[in-house]
Amino acid sequence: MSEINSIEEARVKIDSIDAELLRLLNDRMEVVKSIGDLKRNSNGAIYRPDREQAIIQRLSELTTGRLNKKAIEAIFLEIFAVSRNIELSEKVAYLGPEGSFTHQAAESRFGAISEYIPLKTIKSVFEAVDTKRVRFGVIPVENNQEGIVNDTIKLLNSLDINIVAELPMPIHFTFGSINDDLKAITKIYSKDIAFQQCSKFIEEYFNHDVELIPVDSTSKAAQLASEKSGTAAICSPIAAKLYKLPVLFDNIEDSADNFTRFLIISDDFKNNKSGNDKTSILVKLSSEPGSLVNFLQKFYDANINLNKIESYPAKKGKGFSYQFLLEFDGHFDDASVSQLLADNDSIKWLGSYPKLC
Repeated sequence: MSEINSIEEARVKIDSIDAELLRLLNDRMEVVKSIGDLKRNSNGAIYRPDREQAIIQRLSELTTGRLNKKAIEAIFLEIFAVSRNIELSEKVAYLGPEGSFTHQAAESRFGAISEYIPLKTIKSVFEAVDTKRVRFGVIPVENNQEGIVNDTIKLLNSLDINIVAELPMPIHFTFGSINDDLKAITKIYSKDIAFQQCSKFIEEYFNHDVELIPVDSTSKAAQLASEKSGTAAICSPIAAKLYKLPVLFDNIEDSADNFTRFLIISDDFKNNKSGNDKTSILVKLSSEPGSLVNFLQKFYDANINLNKIESYPAKKGKGFSYQFLLEFDGHFDDASVSQLLADNDSIKWLGSYPKLC
């Protein structure tokens, strides 16, 4: 690139590059439209996380400029989302309300212009997918501070629903108010757990008396704070955006290591191999001594790396019996994995998907 000697010259250059980017993106969308027509005829899936991860990896290896893999991923995930809506608009259900962290997770993969349906319970998201009212659902499965979401595991076990992708997401809280002066704020709305996770911020920034008012969701908190002077909300960034609530502070949580893992689910979906995959299964073992050890030995013998194992009450019969959630490296179509899972009625395959955490 030639040397740039003035801001005006730089702006002219940027305008020229932006025009070329727009032309290329429109060319891309024409190809996308053709793919959508072909998929519509074959009822093919529009969302292919394996393909998207392969594109991001390929572009990351090609880059020679200032864009690193994280920046490339952020840009192209939104391009992918716009592309999917041009191919074929598909409804996405998520654990609501609007502005929740699950909503934020859904938008991070399906983009801002998709058609979203917020539902009140995890069960209702599963039912929407199971009855084909939507093609995809987004639900939380675990938080690294609070642990596993049992409702999600129970429903994966009871319904014929597959895991399409995992979405690990840092949980960041913002502080919003229509008041610029903190001394004018006398009430703060949020969920009770958000108050706990942001206690240091509250203690450090509010020397005067302030009332902490628990509400049903951080989205509701943002809505209330946007309507009344003298109040504020601790909420998600997307909730503040949704209710046009001015953000005074970002990232006010006590711990920077607060992550939630979300799942994208579908009723009839199987990813192709991406080269870096994870598989989730549920297994019911007998109560005989050594049954768990013997089962785990098979993973060792097959050189398959286990990432997670957790036990859950099977809730059948009068005694105590358990099932286990296992997550491990590899794809169902890998010879070692398919052989391990073959002809075993005690194993329920939940999905193979690109490994992100």
